[in-house]
Amino acid sequence: MSTTQPIKDLKDLENLKNYYLKTQPNLRNYTMICVGVNTALRIGDILSLQWKDVYNFQKQTFHTHLTHTEAKTGKHTCIAINQNMHHALNLYFQSLPSLLPENYIFHSKTPQTPLSRSQAFRIVKQACSDLHLSEHISCHSLRKTFGYHAWVSGVNPAILMVIYNHTSFANTKRYLGIEQDDKDQIFLNLNL
Repeated sequence: MSTTQPIKDLKDLENLKNYYLKTQPNLRNYTMICVGVNTALRIGDILSLQWKDVYNFQKQTFHTHLTHTEAKTGKHTCIAINQNMHHALNLYFQSLPSLLPENYIFHSKTPQTPLSRSQAFRIVKQACSDLHLSEHISCHSLRKTFGYHAWVSGVNPAILMVIYNHTSFANTKRYLGIEQDDKDQIFLNLNL
């Protein structure tokens, strides 16, 4: 059995994001991928987001943070909305004719019904198939991609453990798909 992998190559990640922005334009799908790789939330939590979670309708501005209670763990999380995520949300928001705070961001046929996990899976798999990306990429890869690139950029593993609610770094290491190639790059790039 194969394991879902993070998207390690930044060019592949950019191609995946741009697939639904430029190749097969669909701002909902583009935004879902951007939110996925920038929040480390599980796909079920992403699909449950409503516009009121990211946008203040009274002040007519996006929140600086996304606050959410994770379905699997019941833990409350607060995530800063970064520039790329804000850009995607704003593009999508501006394209919609009318919104209510309770509308799901990633809705199915009606704004009152969220996309199903299987629909989200098909969205990611279709793009990956058309882009000839690994067959081991799925919706969960979006969550893993965040952690992998945070780790590569030097984020303290203890912080990643907190973000993912893991009890040991061994779990986090396995989760991020850290392999021999990743370790080799550290040895080859660190010429002391």
